[in-house]
Amino acid sequence: MRSILDGSQLVSRIQAFGLQLGFSQIGVAGIDMASAEPGLLAWLSAGFHGQMAYMAAHGLKRARPAELVPGCVSVVTARMDYLPQATDADWQAREFARLGRPGEAIVSMYARGRDYHKVLRQRLQQLGERVQAEVGPLGYRAFTDSAPVLEAELAVRSGLGWRGKHTLVLDREGGSMFFLGELFLDIALPPTPALSWHCGSCQACIDVCPTQAIVAPYRLDARRCISYLTIEHAGAIPLELRHLLGNRIYGCDDCQLACPWNKFARRSALPDFDPRAGLQGGDLAALFAWTEAEFLQRTEGSAIRRIGHERWSRNIAVALGNALRAHLDPALVGALRARAADPSALVREHVAWALDVVPLGLPSG
Repeated sequence: MRSILDGSQLVSRIQAFGLQLGFSQIGVAGIDMASAEPGLLAWLSAGFHGQMAYMAAHGLKRARPAELVPGCVSVVTARMDYLPQATDADWQAREFARLGRPGEAIVSMYARGRDYHKVLRQRLQQLGERVQAEVGPLGYRAFTDSAPVLEAELAVRSGLGWRGKHTLVLDREGGSMFFLGELFLDIALPPTPALSWHCGSCQACIDVCPTQAIVAPYRLDARRCISYLTIEHAGAIPLELRHLLGNRIYGCDDCQLACPWNKFARRSALPDFDPRAGLQGGDLAALFAWTEAEFLQRTEGSAIRRIGHERWSRNIAVALGNALRAHLDPALVGALRARAADPSALVREHVAWALDVVPLGLPSG
């Protein structure tokens, strides 16, 4: 037997449950997303998804929730802020300053703590259990960046924010430093209202992008995006883009750091996203010396682990090469030379590129 609460009352209850579980905001979207299909097809047709073949393989299923979860008639959307609890008011300037320290490794802020997939999925599952306890028998499935779901589109439709020109979701009271998750339900709920858009004439995110991956407002070519190149891209990083990666070894936050709305970004209510040792302000040479066993041990429970030691090493080799182009530090030369004969051909190639700037005879530190 299902709850006698009306739809709006039930939504209010779900929102209250969400806040208790550490979510920052809860919305509800319908499942008719036909108007999003042309944009998705155009993005795929342009090849902007790069090596992410799964994007094309799933096709329009992303815009059709009922095909992904038969019986789904409503989607509960969830936002979870992820700035570490100790973040101060000058965090954007502080993060930009890291770019001026070539020997320091930059890991995207979202990945410095616990794997968000684990945190959100567990709490979304708990949210589903609470809704089921409230309404009786219920069909539901939880997702967070783990299935063919148009997460940003659902978030926008349910009022969690609007789409920024960098394609991320923005909120006037929370910026864009948050994760998204969804709960697909087989009960009809009234959608929460969408918001108006507030980017205006600002294009700070477009101007700051190191690789010009935001090819037009609201249009991202993932093949040029540093987050894609350092995480999703499996092979050699294109030569013409390597110098633009700077010291970013996992992801890139530049478009978010430049966004004026992120002065309102909120600290996480959970300690899970506080940075781990070595993943904030880490030394490139020290990280490059990690063996595969050390990498697996130090990234246990982290989103970083999914790229593997080889890709991690490739990224750091590029960053070391960029650091050497800024300053010929013998210690960095030594770190690279120590892996010049690495078992991985991919790592060897990027080490050779990094060392190409070093004059013959320069001693290692």
